[in-house]
Amino acid sequence: MKRRRRPFPALASGIIGIVLLALITYLVFGGRGPFKGSPFVLKAMFTTQIQVHIPSDVRMAGVDVGKIVSIERLPNAGSSQVAVVTMNINDNGLPIHADATVQLKPKLFLEGNFYADLRPGTPQAPVVSSGFLMPLAQTSSTVQIDRVLAALTASPRSELQTLLQGIGSALQAPPSPGEDATQDPIVQGLTGAQSLNLALKYSTAAFRDSAIVNQALLGIQPHDLEKVVQGNQKLLQGLADSGQQLPGFVTTFNATLAALANRQQALSDTIAALPPWLKATNDAIGPLEASYVPTQQLARALLPGVQQLGPTIKLGIPWLQQSALLFSKPELGNLLNDLTPAVQNTGQSLNDTRLLLNQADLFARCFSHNVVPTGNELLQDPPNTTGLPLYQEVFQGSVGLASSAQNFDANGRYTRALAGGGATRIATSTLPTGGPLFGNAVNPPLGTRPAYPGKAPPLRRDVPCYQNQAPNLNRVATGGTP
Repeated sequence: MKRRRRPFPALASGIIGIVLLALITYLVFGGRGPFKGSPFVLKAMFTTQIQVHIPSDVRMAGVDVGKIVSIERLPNAGSSQVAVVTMNINDNGLPIHADATVQLKPKLFLEGNFYADLRPGTPQAPVVSSGFLMPLAQTSSTVQIDRVLAALTASPRSELQTLLQGIGSALQAPPSPGEDATQDPIVQGLTGAQSLNLALKYSTAAFRDSAIVNQALLGIQPHDLEKVVQGNQKLLQGLADSGQQLPGFVTTFNATLAALANRQQALSDTIAALPPWLKATNDAIGPLEASYVPTQQLARALLPGVQQLGPTIKLGIPWLQQSALLFSKPELGNLLNDLTPAVQNTGQSLNDTRLLLNQADLFARCFSHNVVPTGNELLQDPPNTTGLPLYQEVFQGSVGLASSAQNFDANGRYTRALAGGGATRIATSTLPTGGPLFGNAVNPPLGTRPAYPGKAPPLRRDVPCYQNQAPNLNRVATGGTP
């Protein structure tokens, strides 16, 4: 027979459930379980009054790495108020080096409270262990407004009010005629406050130019600013190593300033002449600033060439060495011996070329003065006038002659001439070639054109061709019948 199990009490079940729920809530919200090791404890000393809630965040580069768990004031700190802040650091905030620093900073407006900004130090410093106490030299905190107000007791507050009232009266007071005479025309007749408000008109351009200057001070290439700092360090080191030269320079500089002080009136006149010069300089800044962009583009375009100048010179040195050997007396002398005949022949060739160019010039002038106008002339021979220039008729006659000389059969190329005519017998006069020519014509000829004058047309050979008169074919006379 089985024994009946007694039911578990409801009260005990409720207590166990509450304990488990509390344990789970503790672990979920960051509590350490029984199997976790001890947290890494970091302590820091602060000399200022701090109002930090417990717990507050410990952040490293904006990431939460721990919590502030306690703040304890040291009782034997003397007149200064020294407190020790204890922080538990998570694993994502380790390791921490001996030169680490921490600063208490306010959170954003919506967050409220403060947080500890922890910087873990440099890798060259040794790593510290849990419980390390950071000295005062490695801690700092922001100044809170309540501490500023607490420092202002009744007497300083009254003096501060008097100071502010005096500044306000000075800014609102109109200038006297004597003060106004030495001012720039743009602010004459204005109070100090009005002048300061007017200065804001030029602040935009001033801030922009300052930003451009600050950007330029960073340099063009990476590490330019670092090189400037290193150069200044070397300069200051050189000044430190100069011995008595630097004190002598200071003494001489003091004498120079004393001389300037003795010329106070002349210096004042020079300063009074500066505003027009500054105005002219300000007017020139606009065009000068506009020229910066092409100048910067030119500098960027020249930079690759300047970078390649060194390798180019390095590659050119062997060429120069070989050129020196080539132009030496043995090499250059032999080369000149080989080139002397060619140079002499070149001179003769240049003379012949000059004569050829002269003849070509005479030929071109003859062609343009005589041949071309004659070829462009239209022969007026009605009713046989073609209306074409002479050079086209010549080409067409050549084409007709070529067509008449084509192959007709296996006997080869030849021109067939057919004798024809009628009852009219034609005979020419005696020709210079030796006698007349005879032929038969169908109709009696009207005349001959051109009429043969009995001699060849005049041709002067004692003058260049282009100086002879160009022929006029339409002025040719018609002769009688043969």
